[in-house]
Amino acid sequence: MTPHLASGNSQSLADFAPQHFLWQQQGGVGVITLNRPERKNPLTFDSYAELRDLFRRLSYVNELKAIVVHGAGGNLCSGGDVHEIIGPLTGMSMPDLLAFTRMTGDLVKAMRACPQPILSAIDGVCAGAGAILAMASDLRVGTARSKTAFLFTRVGLAGCDMGACAMLPRIVGQGRASDLLYSGRSLGGEEALAWGFLNRVTEPDQLLDETLKWAGEIARGPGFGHAMTKRMLHQEWSMGVDEAIEAEAQAQAICMMTQDFHRAYEAFVAKGKPVFQGN
Repeated sequence: MTPHLASGNSQSLADFAPQHFLWQQQGGVGVITLNRPERKNPLTFDSYAELRDLFRRLSYVNELKAIVVHGAGGNLCSGGDVHEIIGPLTGMSMPDLLAFTRMTGDLVKAMRACPQPILSAIDGVCAGAGAILAMASDLRVGTARSKTAFLFTRVGLAGCDMGACAMLPRIVGQGRASDLLYSGRSLGGEEALAWGFLNRVTEPDQLLDETLKWAGEIARGPGFGHAMTKRMLHQEWSMGVDEAIEAEAQAQAICMMTQDFHRAYEAFVAKGKPVFQGN
């Protein structure tokens, strides 16, 4: 980035040390580990907010090209902590409840707005807010033993939480989303793969390695192009076909100005093969 524009628009996470989850940088990949394995990695008020703030910050981090989210101890996330979130919510006023539900929604907004593709590694329990984290990711790798459940109706709430009624039907279809959101039942790994919720299924002991490998392949690709693809996939949900085609024409013309595009052409002329290869 031009030095004159770097101030306020370019940040590093090299010294980032979160309090409520683990963080690592492996080359161009940032790795978030939900790390409360004794409780199956539930979220708290603080971890919601810290995750939201991290994903917002990632919009200004050029050194990272992909993000992996996974959980310690054989589970992704059991949702909001019963004692630290659910209990206190039952005693809150309406303004405070709305502040909370808007904060959780802001986490999903931040995940969709950050330019890096997000990959979730899903093993074991992936429930409630954990299922939302997986849903809000761009790609999902799971195991046969994974159990994804949008549990909200099981605790007396509506299935329309954190964008689920908008996003889940676009991933698995309206009828299948209705099944999951009305029943709150668990979606097993093989069924999730067949439905398209999971992109890939692997063995539990290979899950993180396979997800990191895929994230690394993405990180080695055209970062600006991937960020633009993510933006268009998100924005075109609300567009008609003609509007989407025009938006993509503008997006692709912008990408044609990048060094990635010029470098790919020069490499093809010199070597007869693309410079960016998936594996």
